[in-house]
Amino acid sequence: MSLDGYRCELEVFLRKTQGNCRVVVMPDFFLDRLVDLCWRPDEFLGSLGEVLEHQGGSIDGIGQIDQRGGNALNVASALSSLGVLVTPIICTSKYGFELIKYHFKDTKMDLSHVKALGRASITTALEFRGQNNKKINVMLRDVGALADFGPGALDEHDYGLIEAVDWVCLFNWAGTKIHGTTLAQTVFGRAKQSRSKTYYDPADPTPNSANVSELIEKVLKTSQIDVLSLNENEAITYAGILEADFKSKQGALCFSDYALEAARVLARCFSARIDLHTTAFSASLRGTKEVVIPTFKIEALRATGAGDAWNAGNLLADFGGLSDGARLMLANTVAACYLTDAEGMHPTKAQVADFLCAHS
Repeated sequence: MSLDGYRCELEVFLRKTQGNCRVVVMPDFFLDRLVDLCWRPDEFLGSLGEVLEHQGGSIDGIGQIDQRGGNALNVASALSSLGVLVTPIICTSKYGFELIKYHFKDTKMDLSHVKALGRASITTALEFRGQNNKKINVMLRDVGALADFGPGALDEHDYGLIEAVDWVCLFNWAGTKIHGTTLAQTVFGRAKQSRSKTYYDPADPTPNSANVSELIEKVLKTSQIDVLSLNENEAITYAGILEADFKSKQGALCFSDYALEAARVLARCFSARIDLHTTAFSASLRGTKEVVIPTFKIEALRATGAGDAWNAGNLLADFGGLSDGARLMLANTVAACYLTDAEGMHPTKAQVADFLCAHS
């Protein structure tokens, strides 16, 4: 089918009243501070050096925003805006729980499974200007109580929900430093005892690189995962572990093509559908079958959160039974809406439809 055909399919889908999609997301919520450094990294280091020479001081005029964060809760927010019934099973502090209740007080989100376990997870994201003024970010993280979050934090009330919903989604494996692999095995194992489909976006594995091979053998190579969602760097990391000579191809391919080749490696090694999201395109691969859809040419207003918005659109489209091409187009559109919104709000279905129409 052509891009116009996928667009028509998507437009019809967005006009229709959908059935209730029920989703569980786990396990992270972060208190995020975004620091907008309107400099290239080398320019910032120059200013930082001047301050250090004077034994400390201030750099004024730096835009900063405090907001809710974490992969699971960001996906929950995006899903809720799209009309999906979503329940987060996440850990935070008592203060973090109060912030969650404040941010989602006007939604139907079920917060009865949030765990106030101790120290909050906190991220400070430094956003720099890269080549062609493209935003790049460096995230400074304190994962807090998330590091020790595992199956022991869940009760039968949680597992009953996991076995009753349409989708069980797990994120941020590296943040669950101690029990991340066991958590995935346990949660996806319970989901697979029922009708629930499973969605895994383990995020950047490098902070927990010593245990990546165990994750691959005990989770990623099993039949417990229906969809594995990855960005370029994540796909390349896993492919480099699975195929010893994969890194030798790096110089012969541009970055996006290298990422797609990595996704092909994963599709050969894993039974899950591989969904790859990049700045240039998104792709869906299962075995030898693949579909690639270009992203929208936009001026992004932020460098964080696009993948979470993309995952929400991908989940909604899968539940709605869209073709692979239309599904990827919806995920791309939700991400583009988020990246171009002045307030950084997740879009509604109506706003997604308007964006699609304006960019036809």
